[in-house]
Amino acid sequence: MRNREVDHILTTMLDSHQSVSDLNLTVGKPLQVESFGELVPVDMKPPLKSLTPFQTEVVALNLINNDRRLTETLLKTGSCDLSYSLPGKARFRVNIFSQSGNYSIVLRQLENRVPTIRELKLPEAFFTMAKEKNGIIFVTGATGTGKTTSLAAMLEEINKSKSVHVVTLEDPIEFVHTHKKATFNQRELGKDFDTFANGLRAALRQAPKVILVGEIRDRETVEIALTAAETGHLVLTTLHTVDAGQTVNRILGMFNTEEENQIRIRLADTLRWVVCQRLLPKSGGGRVAAFEILRTNLRVKDAILHGESEGKTFYEIMEAGTAFGMTTFDHYIVYLFEQGLITEETAMSYASRRSIVGRGIDAVKSKRGEATTDIEDLEIDLSYGKTRK
Repeated sequence: MRNREVDHILTTMLDSHQSVSDLNLTVGKPLQVESFGELVPVDMKPPLKSLTPFQTEVVALNLINNDRRLTETLLKTGSCDLSYSLPGKARFRVNIFSQSGNYSIVLRQLENRVPTIRELKLPEAFFTMAKEKNGIIFVTGATGTGKTTSLAAMLEEINKSKSVHVVTLEDPIEFVHTHKKATFNQRELGKDFDTFANGLRAALRQAPKVILVGEIRDRETVEIALTAAETGHLVLTTLHTVDAGQTVNRILGMFNTEEENQIRIRLADTLRWVVCQRLLPKSGGGRVAAFEILRTNLRVKDAILHGESEGKTFYEIMEAGTAFGMTTFDHYIVYLFEQGLITEETAMSYASRRSIVGRGIDAVKSKRGEATTDIEDLEIDLSYGKTRK
């Protein structure tokens, strides 16, 4: 199989359905794409009902294209990341991984242009984040929830408004930023640096004002990121956590008990924002993002320094901080329901605290004049408690 044959297969998969986000090649299954959040098979001519181990391995080798580092990484660790382009068509972030002795491939389609905060309809707080001068901003969530896209939109806002040097450390490069007001140097793991820690350490000597770290993976990277934030840089990075409180605890959990107090102090001084993302099924098809946003203030610093306590949890701080751009997932989910973007069933199933979302939905329904309960024909029992003569 040659490169042009692989390109033909990928092009056919890409054009097979609407809103394709991922291409999936797994042994024992047909060619599949993810459309509107669901895996669907792809019709090929001649038909390809079940991929063989040989077929997936040949495609993997074509994508790796004799790259020695990627081959060694795949054999040593069982998976490797790379980028791949269909000229004039699309760019992909590719992960090749071993499973049961066979190779599977997932290709995530990347946008050809950098989206803006307005185009993505991100919360207004993102404009404020782009104006930060220093400190560290975490964008967190599960894999595939759009963290990289949100960060790209934030960087695009910086690109349009600030004359600064931006260094990005990515695995792989997903959005290619053109030079506008800002000057961009985008570096890719494996090609331009060997580890995020070493790349970040080198970035401190490259005179940037803004540093993007694709992902925090270990305590060494956290330490250097905190140092960068302490020395006047704005650091943007991602973590795999489900909410703001867990983000802080995850960072603290990377360090020994003896180091915890010092890290709490450093984190309290440098943390600016924590943004958590989830993708919810959208009414009528597609997906819509829900956000939880934590912004640093005196109460947040106190919770980081001394830990959460009754009445001083990150959730309660976010509930009380809506005027400052903060929000909880639950309040944002109620907002999405009010806008008609999600159904009541979706809202309840994705809620962090169902009672809060339930009350919010009832309030929205009451405002619309809709029934908030299915109980009907209630009457007062006037004879209750009276003795019969």
